[in-house]
Amino acid sequence: MRYALGVEYDGGGFQGWQGLGPSGPPTVQATLEQALSSVADQQITVTCAGRTDAGVHAECQVVHFDSTALRDPRAWTLGVTGRLPPQVCVRWCVPVPLEFNARFSARARRYRYRLVNRQVRPALYRQLMAWERRPLDAEAMHRAAQALLGENDFSAFRTVHCQAPHARRDLQEILVRRAGEVVEIEVQANAFLHHMVRNIVGSLLEVGAGARPESWIAELLAGRDRTLAGPTAPPQGLVFLRPLYPSEWGLPAEVTL
Repeated sequence: MRYALGVEYDGGGFQGWQGLGPSGPPTVQATLEQALSSVADQQITVTCAGRTDAGVHAECQVVHFDSTALRDPRAWTLGVTGRLPPQVCVRWCVPVPLEFNARFSARARRYRYRLVNRQVRPALYRQLMAWERRPLDAEAMHRAAQALLGENDFSAFRTVHCQAPHARRDLQEILVRRAGEVVEIEVQANAFLHHMVRNIVGSLLEVGAGARPESWIAELLAGRDRTLAGPTAPPQGLVFLRPLYPSEWGLPAEVTL
């Protein structure tokens, strides 16, 4: 049987998603596989919709795994969660066809970046939000960000360590909004490059702070030069909200197009 899981985690205590071997530092993948293997009484390996970096969180990461163990979805959900540390839980489990692949069946992925915008660093929510002391114009950031929409070469916003064979991605939506002291950037694309969201945010912060004009984002995109763009924003403000799949897979509404 093949199963899909919705997994929620606080990435602050992990060295990212991807397993680094038995002697490596803790990762979300290794922690989840250990709990699944305990419930299944056999070795389980998972495939995720999108790997996250160290310190990055997920509201609903989707993974799939195969197992011959006879467990119903409720047993997988509660049994695995009971064997996970407090910062990780399984939200749901759904049996899926063997053709389903958490990574390749996804049609889009959505991220949210939040930061506290004030003179004093935050005490509450510091693990879930970044901090920017410079006053930000969120409306200017939103207008500048619209230049990124569509299928483009995002070389200016990928890390030099990115292993993707090319930098073309289809950015479907990007929103910047303010609620009191919190500025939120939400972005959806068919897929993302390594550090792409955090590099976009880092550049938008320069626009929001008035250090760069709104037109600068379009110039960066056209120039395709990472060295000219803004710094990489800190990881703790980033949450992988969800991947999105066609309805044919029968997954929960929150991850269905």
